[in-house]
Amino acid sequence: MRLDWRAWLESLGRLWRGSLQVRTVALTVLLSTIAVTAIGFYILTSVRTNLFESRRDQLVSEAERAVLAARDEFTNVGGRDLDAVQFDAFEAIQSTVSTGPSIGMFRAPGQSGPAVMDTLYVGALSRIALSDGFTRSLVDGGEGRLSWQSIAIPAETGDGAASPGLAFGSLVDVPQAGRYELVIVYDLSDLQRTLDFVAGTLVAGGAALIVLIAIVSYVVVRLVVGPVRRAAATSEKLAAGRLEERLAERGDDELATLARSFNRMADSLQSQIRRLAELSRLQQRFVSDVSHELRTPLTTIRLAGDVLYDRREDFPPATARTAELLHDQVQRFETLLADLLEMSRYDAGAVELETEPTNLVRLVEDVMESVRPLAEERGTELRIVAPGGYFEVEVDARRIRRIVQNLLGNAIDHGEGRPVIVYVDSDASSVAIAVRDYGVGLEPAQLERVFDRFWRADPSRQRRTGGTGLGLAISQEDAGLHGGEIDVWSEPGRGSCFRLTLPRVPGDGLRSRPLDLPPDDAIELQEADPADAEPSETDAEARA
Repeated sequence: MRLDWRAWLESLGRLWRGSLQVRTVALTVLLSTIAVTAIGFYILTSVRTNLFESRRDQLVSEAERAVLAARDEFTNVGGRDLDAVQFDAFEAIQSTVSTGPSIGMFRAPGQSGPAVMDTLYVGALSRIALSDGFTRSLVDGGEGRLSWQSIAIPAETGDGAASPGLAFGSLVDVPQAGRYELVIVYDLSDLQRTLDFVAGTLVAGGAALIVLIAIVSYVVVRLVVGPVRRAAATSEKLAAGRLEERLAERGDDELATLARSFNRMADSLQSQIRRLAELSRLQQRFVSDVSHELRTPLTTIRLAGDVLYDRREDFPPATARTAELLHDQVQRFETLLADLLEMSRYDAGAVELETEPTNLVRLVEDVMESVRPLAEERGTELRIVAPGGYFEVEVDARRIRRIVQNLLGNAIDHGEGRPVIVYVDSDASSVAIAVRDYGVGLEPAQLERVFDRFWRADPSRQRRTGGTGLGLAISQEDAGLHGGEIDVWSEPGRGSCFRLTLPRVPGDGLRSRPLDLPPDDAIELQEADPADAEPSETDAEARA
């Protein structure tokens, strides 16, 4: 099975970002490992240097005594055979040292005539390669000077590991034979074994120390992170509405102080939330009760007003005008009561969707026909841009119709008699409706409040639709009930564009925006001075 490194690294990254305990323990172990490694390396280096220097000084003294003994033997050659003298010199060397070294004699270079004494090896010297620098130092140093060099002593079998060693050398004048290089090699395997043991002990001790630090840091961090984690879990429960959740208070340390402070904060929040919830409930009930109570007298007033309005032609002009004003204001009052009742339902959470398959292009065309008399009165041309390819979507048609009617009414009201364009488009997951006007537009500060209840951009404006200031707030609630949203774009002097975006299935969430805000062709139309453009009719048919 192939390991997915990318997925593994992503999982590790999520664990690193999501756990304070993991980060703290990991950083503690990492820094401890670096510190222990540095300290262990320093200790091992110091021990190795001290042991090597001590052994080297000891061997230098032994080598000097051995060279002196060999010179004494070669000085008293007399009439003896040179090979026998050389053998006696080697025995004298071995008798002066504590351990058996490897010994060799080589004729020094640069001498004329044939060698009268053979080259002799004792021990492993025949397998050792001495550097040219070491040989030159012997020749250049002359008789009486001792040189040394660190070397590697190969194993006898040739396939084993080489052992460390020290080679000492000096020139020796042999009567009747000339100058010879005397080389003494000491094996430092015992020193290497000591260093290996020290290194192994340091590694084992360092690893045990790091494991101990990891365990201690895990325990300490758990003692600290545990209460923080419980506080976070309790906060999540409070945010979910479980206001009775509290932290356990134990001891008098900082964590106990945190728990007490957290609990006092939770008590205060619970008290405030309950008080505000009670006030909100009373307010909702008051609005609902008042709206219902007003319906009965309003119905009576409307009936009486309708009678007067129907017979206004029989009245004097002043009385007839009064009947018309009464009729208009009663209708506006009824709209205000209906909007207040709708907002009270939303506040109480008593609103449910009644979805049905709906073709949004047909729905928009129906709404445009319903507001066309108002548009003609204001001299506003209504257009629809629908490229096609739309299938039916599951929506609450009554609420979507109310949203579009409210957006169209506002666009006509603020469009200054210029064209109003409605865009309908969709993709695989979302549908969108945008209403674009070319009126006065809104300031940035006004955009922030455009969905506030009872807020109007210009309270002194003579509105023909008789708005209550609740239309956009209700539209936003209707869109949110479907899992959608309403966005707005506006610039002073360039008009406004409101975009309604809905998921194809209510509650699925928005994954795309089929329409730009504002649509690109709307900007081109504005730049072409839409106020002077010739009226043209654009109609689009829904395609199933």
